[in-house]
Amino acid sequence: MRVVLARNWWSLLLRGIVAILFAVITVVSPGLTVSALVLLFGAYALIDGILSIIGAVRAARSHERWGVLVLEGLAGIAAWAVTVVWPVITTLFLVYLVAAWALVTGILEILAAVKLRTQIRNEWLLVLGGVASLMIGIFLIAVPFAGAIALALWIGAYAFVFGVLLIALAFRLRAWMRASETNSDVPAGDWEHRRAT
Repeated sequence: MRVVLARNWWSLLLRGIVAILFAVITVVSPGLTVSALVLLFGAYALIDGILSIIGAVRAARSHERWGVLVLEGLAGIAAWAVTVVWPVITTLFLVYLVAAWALVTGILEILAAVKLRTQIRNEWLLVLGGVASLMIGIFLIAVPFAGAIALALWIGAYAFVFGVLLIALAFRLRAWMRASETNSDVPAGDWEHRRAT
């Protein structure tokens, strides 16, 4: 898992950039119609899902664990499929769709982070991303009648935070990968320990 995430740091970077673009659009144009918000969310979920699947394929080729990445990718693609099949949905259904996607994604990110933390010390950025996803999912379920504008702003704020965390994690993994390539004789745990001291 460690090596796969490090080699695929660029996919985390792209996911983070897409999340921030999604956030900017929803915050700059909070008066989006529900239909436009549905299509925008669907596009974001599809891109996020495809990038996760790409990471899973690369992990499988490297004989690394890929199950969590596939599940996260499938969750995004399923959310996109719902928006395509039923583009004219109610605000309430959109709230529950985004909430369900966020909860599933959050759980899978935390599971991936737990596996990652056994190999790289102090890797908390993915945990924070998972917690942010769980928090927005729980919030949307608790307050489903917030209104389309409030919904757009909350989802946009979440996407921005999530995107920043993914970009930070991507650069951290990129640095770890470069350092481990130059220090290939030092085990990853020892390198992290030496760097911290």
